[in-house]
Amino acid sequence: MPATIRQTSGNGGLPRIEIVSAHATAEVYLHGAQVTRWHPSHAAAPVLWVSAQSFFQDGRAIRGGVPICFPWFGPHRRNAAVPAHGFARLSDWTLAEAVEREDGRVSLRFALAGERMSPEWPFRFQGFLEVLAGSTLAMALEVENRDDRAFTYEEALHTYFTIDDVSAIAISGLEGTRYLDKAGGAAEPTQDNMPIRFSGETDRVYTGTTATCVIDDPGLRRRIVVSKEHSRSTVVWNPWMARARAMADFGDDEWPGMVCVETANVEDAAIRLAPGERHRMTLTLAVEPY
Repeated sequence: MPATIRQTSGNGGLPRIEIVSAHATAEVYLHGAQVTRWHPSHAAAPVLWVSAQSFFQDGRAIRGGVPICFPWFGPHRRNAAVPAHGFARLSDWTLAEAVEREDGRVSLRFALAGERMSPEWPFRFQGFLEVLAGSTLAMALEVENRDDRAFTYEEALHTYFTIDDVSAIAISGLEGTRYLDKAGGAAEPTQDNMPIRFSGETDRVYTGTTATCVIDDPGLRRRIVVSKEHSRSTVVWNPWMARARAMADFGDDEWPGMVCVETANVEDAAIRLAPGERHRMTLTLAVEPY
């Protein structure tokens, strides 16, 4: 592999790919093909957040970075005993390609070949995750139906962001958009014409939106721009105090320093593929200083 890329043993002994270039540092675990670090050289603080209490173990999800939710989102609707958010983030992916481009950006491609990996989703498929790390971070999740039947799936790039204080940030781009309120707080589930602000547990699936979102973080004096393609859902999440304390892999006092803005196709935006068809969802992150 190029000198900017190396495979090492990460937390818990799990294999990971490290990137150290003039543009950024980054790391991706083969467990879940999960990006856990991206720190562009022009940013004063890391962009992605990972809990200090996160498990780095086979069969358990890594809390933070960019978990891949597939082929369902959240708890399974018929079987609560199967893992939430599907099996992709719990599976070992294969590094298929590692390239340093002429512009200095590093390109990684991970593959997951699946044949009836869950009794709740018994299909043959091929999954790819492409990561392009530089002064921006681009990710693409591609799924191909290799079965002889059509299938439907949900997907999300469940991105955790490092912020200074969740009560002081604002997220713009979703003004006037309807959402499903999974925290149960909204009587009329439509975002008003103001940016999102946080004063308690927030768990919302914004529907029918392809909009770019901007996280305005005055404490870290930066804006994080979250743009996407072929995604019609955006999930916004912060667990707040009580929910954070109920999770074993989430520090009791970590919740003020993180927020999730997730690129997704879930609920009514679930993807249906006929045999031989494929779908590609992309996410691009950029950091702008004040």
